[in-house]
Amino acid sequence: MLESAVSNAIRDGTSLNPFADLVDLATASSDPKAIHSAIYATYRATVTIAQSGKLDGRRGVSEETELIRKWLEARVNDFTDLLAGLMKDEEKALRIAALEIMMSLLTHLSNAISTPGVPRIHLPHFRKVVKALILCPPSVRAGHSATHALNATGRLEADIRDKFVDVHLSVHDDIRWFFLREATNIVNAQGSDPQVADNLLSYLERLMTMPTEVAEINAFWIPQFAKPHTNGKVSDDIPQPAEEDDDDWRRFFDEPDEGIPSVPSDKQKKKRINSLSLIASLHSLDSHRVQFSNCWASLVPHLASSSAFSTRALSILHRGVLPHFTRPVRLMDWISSCVDFGGSVGLLALNGLFTMIKDYNLDYPDFYTRLYAFVDRNILHVKYRARFFRLMDLFLSSTHLPVQLVASFVKRLSRLSLSAPPAALIMLMPFVYNLIKRHPALMVMIHQEHVENYVDPFEADEASPLLTNAIASSLWELASFQHHYSETIATLAKLFSNPFTKPPFLMEDFLDHTYTTLFETEAKRTFKKDPAMTFELKKDELFPEGLSKDVNSLAQPNDVVSELWVFG
Repeated sequence: MLESAVSNAIRDGTSLNPFADLVDLATASSDPKAIHSAIYATYRATVTIAQSGKLDGRRGVSEETELIRKWLEARVNDFTDLLAGLMKDEEKALRIAALEIMMSLLTHLSNAISTPGVPRIHLPHFRKVVKALILCPPSVRAGHSATHALNATGRLEADIRDKFVDVHLSVHDDIRWFFLREATNIVNAQGSDPQVADNLLSYLERLMTMPTEVAEINAFWIPQFAKPHTNGKVSDDIPQPAEEDDDDWRRFFDEPDEGIPSVPSDKQKKKRINSLSLIASLHSLDSHRVQFSNCWASLVPHLASSSAFSTRALSILHRGVLPHFTRPVRLMDWISSCVDFGGSVGLLALNGLFTMIKDYNLDYPDFYTRLYAFVDRNILHVKYRARFFRLMDLFLSSTHLPVQLVASFVKRLSRLSLSAPPAALIMLMPFVYNLIKRHPALMVMIHQEHVENYVDPFEADEASPLLTNAIASSLWELASFQHHYSETIATLAKLFSNPFTKPPFLMEDFLDHTYTTLFETEAKRTFKKDPAMTFELKKDELFPEGLSKDVNSLAQPNDVVSELWVFG
């Protein structure tokens, strides 16, 4: 009845007090079913009011009309505050309904304040949506569990996150543009709260639909934004992003020589990003990249203190962040600091640095020194061992690397193999084989002749891989595995004694071995000849030094160990 009363009041121009009663009813409801019906009824009434033009305050109206508009805005704000809290309610149906209503109201409220030719977004309402998505205020519904509110304060609900990402953030270009900008402001204001950084990272790590060309900017939640406008008018309530490299000191060195007329580049011919209108910004690929870059740049300083957050961000850095970043060098300090975490975090950071070196011309001369430090006795025992070898194979793939540097990696791996588990040996030996195959100058390490009283010249404690003198050493450690108890490992070790005529190994075939796979391989092995079950033990054959050398008499044990092996 209240919903009908609101419609009649708008039609007849009478009091809109029923709308306030409807909002109060929704706020006071405690039963989930009752509040579900109430918020949808209030939503329909709000849409009716928005379509009637009573929320448009930019046209010249009487003082009485302006007072009514402000009163209606206050009631709508009360309603949207309730919805923002319901997005954190313990009832899933209420959470999803609240998000859907908030996003639908965004369209209607934006249409209410737009004028022909100048579409606008209802920014206060959308800011409330973004704050609810990132800050996650508790539900204010009467009867809402206080225990749930206490335990879930500030924590993002997975269903709300997935709904927003799948339906809006990954689909609509205007929603993504405004969300990135408002999220940047929130992080700058409240980024010290680790829960805020965690929530925003949850959205960004699932954002995989950033446009790569202008033709991909074609989906808009607010329909009026779909048509590009060329009037150049900047919307008065939308501050545009400043061009990111305005204060770049390197521009000082890009001045043309005197006497040579400068030719404007394609970039200079375009309108500066900060002079674009709202519509032009939404249709500009550079503008989308600026918003994306600013959001990540404001977030990463708050991730550096947590290895868990850094791991999540670094996992998508090379494929989901750097390709859309305006100036990836802005992330260099954070990535470099992540290397200091060591372990899997440092390894992912090295991958990010390598991507920036390879694709974005980053100068980082200590890269291979930092990588060399990761090759220690622990690397062959950790659970991310296979990932490390995948990435190291990528890092050492260039045939232009100094042979002294590659020799250091080969020698250190060879030395570490002495204490490696069998599963690690199975991936280590093909890896070393491939490196020698890729760098034939390393063959000297296999054919190094040992003299009497040989001393290995390899300097194991040297931090720089260029100064270890590994090229003068040999791979005697790998040769020792030719008599390993595992036939698989012994066969791989014998490869280094044969001519290098085999093609390089496909590392993926060796990276996932464990004790379980080794046991299963041996258990399923078929034998051409049955193994001997017994054998004759000759005198002095086992522990010969502990037995008497008199072959004509029974062996007499001379030590405790030998005594244990004498029977009868």
